[in-house]
Amino acid sequence: MPMPAAPLHWPAEALWEQLEALLPGLSVEVVAETDSTNTRLLERARAGDAAPCLMVAEHQRAGRGRLGRDWSSRAGASLTFSLGLPLAPRDWSGLSLAVGVAVAEALHPAIRLKWPNDLWLVDAQGAGRKLGGILIETLLPPAGSAPQAARPAVIGIGLNILAVDDPALAAQSAALVELDPAASAPAALAALAAPLVRALQRFEREGFAPFVEAYAARDLLRGRAVRTTQADVPEGVACGVDVDGTLLVRTETGVQRVSSGEVSVRPC
Repeated sequence: MPMPAAPLHWPAEALWEQLEALLPGLSVEVVAETDSTNTRLLERARAGDAAPCLMVAEHQRAGRGRLGRDWSSRAGASLTFSLGLPLAPRDWSGLSLAVGVAVAEALHPAIRLKWPNDLWLVDAQGAGRKLGGILIETLLPPAGSAPQAARPAVIGIGLNILAVDDPALAAQSAALVELDPAASAPAALAALAAPLVRALQRFEREGFAPFVEAYAARDLLRGRAVRTTQADVPEGVACGVDVDGTLLVRTETGVQRVSSGEVSVRPC
């Protein structure tokens, strides 16, 4: 009979003390199980609760990734959390890339970023495997709000801490313990929570431009042949991102722009 997993010890109070100065009124919540932390925080926002909240789930039954894909998690093997807060940037473009930079810089130099919202590890031969993903969802500001009024935003992050136990997914998945054998979900959260908040606040003030150089240093796709689902850019070579986070793809007719939310980009 397998031994039961050791209970996780989440630094909820320490996180609250660290983050409340950055986000007054913040609450930090750890739940054993929920369908989706993003869903729960979006429901609160729709009900008029605009207070910042960091919600961590040890197990998500119905976690969601980009384009409605499932994101499975199990207690201790994954870090799944969402941060809900009001944001009012002048331009939302590039937000998922800025979040990726913050998470990668907080966790390990070897983590690469796959446009527009994935974290990957790459081996010596250049093959990549997915370590985690980012899901950002927003709501429209209340009716009658000023044009630049803050709107509720939920930033969801999922990371594999231990190796995925599903044989069908294991070959495509990476785990944080490959970089740090002592890695744990609580320790990863403690390392990245404050840098994430600071990055969101900087993005709100300055947009994506301050993150361009750091993103380029971790850009998984740059220089690679890619395919896209954007009809006018079926394939080409990725050549970085623009100051608004748009993917740039060099084709036979020149450099084309591929915008977030409209395409899926895959290495050939």
